Amino acid sequence: MQSGQNEYFVPSKMALSVLILTKDEEHDLPACLESVRWSDDVHVLDSHSTDATVEVARSRGAMVTQRAFDGYASQRNFGLHSIPYKNAWVLMLDADERVPEGLRRELATTIENAPLACAAGRLKRRDYWWGKWLKHASISPFGIRLVRPERVRYEREINEQLVVNGEIRDLESHFDHYPFSKGLNHWIHKHNIYSQMEAELIASGKFIRGSWSVAMFGRDSNERRLHQKALFYRMPFRPIIKFVYMLFARGAILDGLPGLRYAILQMIYEYFIVLKTKEIQLQKHSNES
Repeated sequence: MQSGQNEYFVPSKMALSVLILTKDEEHDLPACLESVRWSDDVHVLDSHSTDATVEVARSRGAMVTQRAFDGYASQRNFGLHSIPYKNAWVLMLDADERVPEGLRRELATTIENAPLACAAGRLKRRDYWWGKWLKHASISPFGIRLVRPERVRYEREINEQLVVNGEIRDLESHFDHYPFSKGLNHWIHKHNIYSQMEAELIASGKFIRGSWSVAMFGRDSNERRLHQKALFYRMPFRPIIKFVYMLFARGAILDGLPGLRYAILQMIYEYFIVLKTKEIQLQKHSNES
């Protein structure tokens, strides 16, 4: 049993819709759906899974829509803007994420009391690896997951950015994330794909140059992260910088051996991006010669 799983049963229904994106998620989806049993409107947007994901979703009362995957931003935009929801607010989840009882209560209070000017909610996240909460090692421990669909839109296909038309409210409770639930090999395979997408983005030159003032002092966290990423792309020795940053600036070393292991994985992931970017640039130069 995963950490906190006994907190997830809530008998009463809440007028908050849920959107879960899936692709071959028969392993993780049952626990995710169990954690949102309180919702009166659960939707699964499936990218034509080849396993029993669709059957699992329907057997637990979720409504299923299938669409061929053509990018992270476009898939999320379709889910937010093309699926008919019963409620004004939608909570977005991945299959390897869970909603504990404390967050459920805060979600209920938030949507009940949110002013019309509020368009989204930023949630805290707890990443787990082998039962250990990576409290300090998490790369992005916050994320906008609670939204009014008509007032948000995703941009960029890698490290997609959510543009919000309105105020963003910060919630105090965490949702739980199990990125290694399907094993280390699955995590490596997924990040191999991510590293290719990031390398192609860097090699294309189609990202912003980045501003230090915005990266450090920008009011919007999404904008700050976008500029931080753009500046980071231009740094030499990025894998080593990321490793040192995670261990000491973020404090991954305080998570013990799990934090050290995760920092090493992130360093390797960054090195993949560096090597793949160089390979793309060499291939491009060769084709132009």
